[in-house]
Amino acid sequence: MKGFLLSLQSEFYKSRKTLGFWGAILLPTLIMFFMSVGFYFNAHKLVNHKPEMLWGQFAGIPLAIMGSLLLPMFIIFVAYSVNVIEHKSDTWKTLFTLPIPKWSIYTAKYLFAVILILITLTLFFVLTIGFGTLLGNIQPKLKFSGFHIETQLFQVYAKLFFASQGIIALQFLMSLLWKDFLKPMGIGFVGTIAGVILTGPARWEYAYLFPYAQPLLSVMGVGNKKIRPTETPVFFTNEVLISMAIAAVVFIAGYFILQRRSIK
Repeated sequence: MKGFLLSLQSEFYKSRKTLGFWGAILLPTLIMFFMSVGFYFNAHKLVNHKPEMLWGQFAGIPLAIMGSLLLPMFIIFVAYSVNVIEHKSDTWKTLFTLPIPKWSIYTAKYLFAVILILITLTLFFVLTIGFGTLLGNIQPKLKFSGFHIETQLFQVYAKLFFASQGIIALQFLMSLLWKDFLKPMGIGFVGTIAGVILTGPARWEYAYLFPYAQPLLSVMGVGNKKIRPTETPVFFTNEVLISMAIAAVVFIAGYFILQRRSIK
């Protein structure tokens, strides 16, 4: 356990000045800030919206963006940024000569990538509630105070997080296999577009089996005008369960692949 904690701490120190780390903080902050500015200056168009409709629209926009394109692409970037230091300095063998179990090193790197995604989604949740409440105070005609979406929104973001685990595992593994960014980025980009097509125009009934479609499936329907105070999303849906299963299999496979590389 001590070796794992040391490895996780090392990942933080190595990555704290990288774009991957700061992107996890800046991405939700900038998106929610500019979206809030847009709502502020267009308040006159939203004054007739019921509180639940207003919250549904305000929270649904970033969720739709993250679920369809932005989250999968950000995962591609984060997964590569976690391993790029070892690739550039060619220190994989050196890393595995340290008196720390290989499993601890590998798990710490993987968990750090997962933590960065968790930070991003947590900030989206917190900033959605925060900026929505602020808008309701400085623009009282926007009736944000008439509806509380905190519980529902937390469950949706939690579902999105677990539905993204399959992509995280796959992109993390690809970032281990290839030193260059173009291969994992290219595969991830094609997968993301395919996921949007399978869940949108194609409406394939088995799209939940495709990892890059799972985040979008997990948030589909959020932000519609039928939202109710008693509504809660079904959490353990097919896309969530399959995503977690894929993550478990790929995570274990990735360890054995990396172990073979370390002894070459």
